[in-house]
Amino acid sequence: MSDLSPAQRPVLGVIWMVVTGMLFVGVTALVKYLGTEIPSPQAAFIRYALGLVFVIPMIRPMLRAQLTRRQLGLFTLRGLAHSVGVALWFFAMARIPIADVTAMNYLAPIYVTIGAALFLGERLALRRIVAVLVALLGALIILRPGFREVGPGHLAMLFAAVVFGASYLLAKVLTDETSAIVVVGMMSFWVTIGLAPMAAVVWVTPDWHTIMVLFGVAVLATAGHYTMTLAFRCAPLTVTQPVTFLQLVWAVAVGALFFGEAVDPWVVFGGLVIMASVSFITWREAVLKRRGVTPAAPATKV
Repeated sequence: MSDLSPAQRPVLGVIWMVVTGMLFVGVTALVKYLGTEIPSPQAAFIRYALGLVFVIPMIRPMLRAQLTRRQLGLFTLRGLAHSVGVALWFFAMARIPIADVTAMNYLAPIYVTIGAALFLGERLALRRIVAVLVALLGALIILRPGFREVGPGHLAMLFAAVVFGASYLLAKVLTDETSAIVVVGMMSFWVTIGLAPMAAVVWVTPDWHTIMVLFGVAVLATAGHYTMTLAFRCAPLTVTQPVTFLQLVWAVAVGALFFGEAVDPWVVFGGLVIMASVSFITWREAVLKRRGVTPAAPATKV
C-alpha cells in the first residue's frame, strides 16, 4: 500500500478522514463536558500548555530552521490570532449545542477563500463568489436571526471561524517557506503564550479532574491533526472534503445522547449547505489545477 500514489488510495484516505472526524467530535464532547467549570481562556491555555509535550520532538527542527525576522513576525501574528480564535471556540462550546459549533466551524474555509482573494491575489471567479454566498446563506439557516435566540456563543463562533481562517492563511504562507513540523510547533508555542495573559486575568485553581479532561482534549486534538495528515497523503482533498460532513452527524448524535441537546434539522441542513459549498470550491481548485487554498474543514480546528 505504501508504494501507491495518493490517487490510488482514496478508500484509505476516506477512512482516515472518518477517524479524524471522530477524534475532533471527541474534542468537542470533552470541552462541552467541562462546560463553564473554569473560564474559557483558562481552559484553552491549559489545553495548549499540556499539549506542549507533543512539541518536544519538534524543538530541534525549529531551532535548525534559521527563521528570518519576517517569518518570526508572521509566526507570532498567527499564534496570537489563533489564541483569540481558540478562546472564542472554548467560550462558544460551553454555551451552545455541539452541532451548532461544528456546523459553524465549516465557515472557516469560506473565510480562507475570501482572504486568499483579498491578500494572496487568488482569483475569485463568479462560480466561487456564488459558492461563498451559498455558504453564508447556510450560516443564516443555522442562526435564523429573528426565529431563534442568537446568543453570545453563536457570535463567538462566528468570530472564531474568521480568526481560524486568518490563521490558516498565515500557515499557508509559512508552509511554502518552511517545514510543516516548524509551522505546527511554532503555533503551539505561540498560542500557549498568547493565551497565558487571558488565562491569568480570570484564573481559578483547577482540580485534577479538570486537568486530566483537558489533557484528553490535547491528546485527541493532536491525534486528529495527525490522522488528517494521513488522509491527505492517501487521497486528494476533493475526496476527503465531503467526508467531513459526517462530523456534524456525529456531533448531533453526541449532543442528543450525552448532553440532552435537541436535534435541530435546520442546523443540519445549514451545515450541509456550507459543506456543499466548501466541497464545490475545493473541486473547482482541483479542476483548474490551481494551487489549493481552501482547507479541509477540520484543518482550522483547535
